[in-house]
Amino acid sequence: MRDALKKVIFRILGKDPEAIIVSFATGDPLLADRMFAEIQALEPRRRHLLVRPEEAGSYRSARRLLRGYRIGLAPVLFDGDVRYRNLRRIAFLLAPTKILAYNQRLERHHLSLRSAIASLLFLKGVPLDRIFLRPAWLVPWNKDRSSYPSEVNEIDGRPMSPRRRRIAILTPYFPYPLSHGGAVRIFNLLREMAGEFNIFLFAFHDQETEDDIARVLEHCARIVLVGKSRYREPRWSSLLPPEVREFRSAAMHAALARIRREYKIEAMQVEYTMLAPYAGDILVEHDITFDLYRQVRDRLPTRAAQLSRQWDYWRWRRFETRWVKRYQQVVVMSERDLATLNRPNVTVIPNGVDLTRFTPEIERPGARLLFVGSFRHFPNMVAFRFFMEQVWPILRAQSSDVNVTVVSGQDPLIYWRQYTGLDSLPTDDRVHLLEFVSDVRPLYVEANLVLVPTLVSAGTNLKVLEAMAMDRAVVSTYSGCAGLGLEHCVNVWIADKPEDFANAIRTLLQNHSLRGQIAAAGRAHVEVNFGWQEIGSRQRSLVRKLLPPRIQLRRAGPGDLGEISLIQASASEASQWQAQDYLAFDCRVAILDGRIAGFVVSRRVADQEREILNVAVHPDFRRLGIASELLQTEIKSHAGVHFLEVRESNTAARQLYVRLGFQVIGARPQYYENPNETGIVMRIFS
Repeated sequence: MRDALKKVIFRILGKDPEAIIVSFATGDPLLADRMFAEIQALEPRRRHLLVRPEEAGSYRSARRLLRGYRIGLAPVLFDGDVRYRNLRRIAFLLAPTKILAYNQRLERHHLSLRSAIASLLFLKGVPLDRIFLRPAWLVPWNKDRSSYPSEVNEIDGRPMSPRRRRIAILTPYFPYPLSHGGAVRIFNLLREMAGEFNIFLFAFHDQETEDDIARVLEHCARIVLVGKSRYREPRWSSLLPPEVREFRSAAMHAALARIRREYKIEAMQVEYTMLAPYAGDILVEHDITFDLYRQVRDRLPTRAAQLSRQWDYWRWRRFETRWVKRYQQVVVMSERDLATLNRPNVTVIPNGVDLTRFTPEIERPGARLLFVGSFRHFPNMVAFRFFMEQVWPILRAQSSDVNVTVVSGQDPLIYWRQYTGLDSLPTDDRVHLLEFVSDVRPLYVEANLVLVPTLVSAGTNLKVLEAMAMDRAVVSTYSGCAGLGLEHCVNVWIADKPEDFANAIRTLLQNHSLRGQIAAAGRAHVEVNFGWQEIGSRQRSLVRKLLPPRIQLRRAGPGDLGEISLIQASASEASQWQAQDYLAFDCRVAILDGRIAGFVVSRRVADQEREILNVAVHPDFRRLGIASELLQTEIKSHAGVHFLEVRESNTAARQLYVRLGFQVIGARPQYYENPNETGIVMRIFS
């Protein structure tokens, strides 16, 4: 009876009694077709119509098109394309309470006044997964809460040596494979520090393989891995930056405390600002994060967008400046970052490049461009959008033979959607998008020009150094190569505007000679300034400076003569005296781990003039800085000039004395016996 009455009423109104589903193609045609196919699959028993812009240019024409139909549901695509704004308005007028909104990710949400806030957020492009998140302080009973894994995986690496001091390094991700700049830096400095320190590496699980772990274990005494969190709080809802809260882990705190206590770790280095609350001794600022958000804020076109980024900027500035003050030492990548923080505990240890791995190869003919930048780091996506939307159209219109290879890192679409709100990446038949690439060197070999169109940046870009090390010319924005000491048209071409960037690419592709000159100058620049060996030496020196004193010095006594005799006998290159005679002079011994590790003997020969008679270190304690400590203490204790003699063949000792400031002033033939050898006379003023 009810169905019969319904049919009569709708016939009187001139409508079909069965409601149909009318989909509106109000966006990218491919996305609209996918939306239509999905709703057909979801409602197979219903009749479906797809309305395109050319079929309904006005409200009146749309009503004519749908005359006789009753709309039961109206799927509408909201992908931000303003060209379809009119058709969306028509859909609202025709079926204001029936709108099923689709976004660029083809997520769907029923628009309703009862869920007005959620509907508004959805239309603004917020992912559906995050729209209904509520902060724990507001809705504590919500079951969709963040989870923090408690599992800790400990892996033993190379055997620990008592000769090496013990330090810990904490990083938000495993530093292998070398898929992005942070991993490259951490891995290379691990390798450089491994010769002097027993390293305990703490990291959050990423997607590392057994082979990746094996590569890092070569340089570590132990690796400790903790699972990453599933963070389920709205980004806006906390005073702390969300990245900081995401990496809060009770399991990591407990593992750090236990292992630092058990193995007597003497210092800890923390990589990246978001891990600062783990409270180490050295904080490595791979970039000044609040400065990044300031740049992003300043580039946004609308006031509403700027307010959102202002909140990010304010939180990061508050957090970062507070923690920078609490660390003994803070490491930044460039002089620009040093000036930004402007604090006495900040030092520059720049990024580097492996000059033995990235070696020049002859450039092949062609017009191949290369962009390297993991989308995991959002400035790389800003750079990619700038190139694809503003530079590439100019370049493509002017040249038919230019091709671009883009290395976007692991899971680029996930990060692209998260940061841009767009469902898909830009496509072009001459732009080849690669994801994770384990070895980028062959791509540099194939490239004729490397692009760094970075608009927002802090720190320094490793990809610039890699390209120059491979003898490839680089076109970069000022931001992309800042902090590296480069000069426009000398060792890099700098262009900030889209037209200038496109013109730079075209000019260098056409001018092989100029391109070669810039590439060669770039290689020379990195050879002088950015080899990992020199940078590693600076890193080791910084760590060493913060370690508590390990060597105790005191005057020698009669009870030390036996040990002094054994040390002297083990050092055949040193002078061989009767040990008891040393007590008549100034004799100091170095104590390490409860043992006499070395000694130095000197005497006064005139006013403010002394002679160092002998210095020797036990073989078990060499290359630990003991001889340096003994000699520096001797020199500081007595003002004036110090002399010493050293065997001509004792190259290691002579190099040590030169590093300490001694100068060669003469030679004494046949000065030494067993065997007979010339003595080199050296002098230092204190």
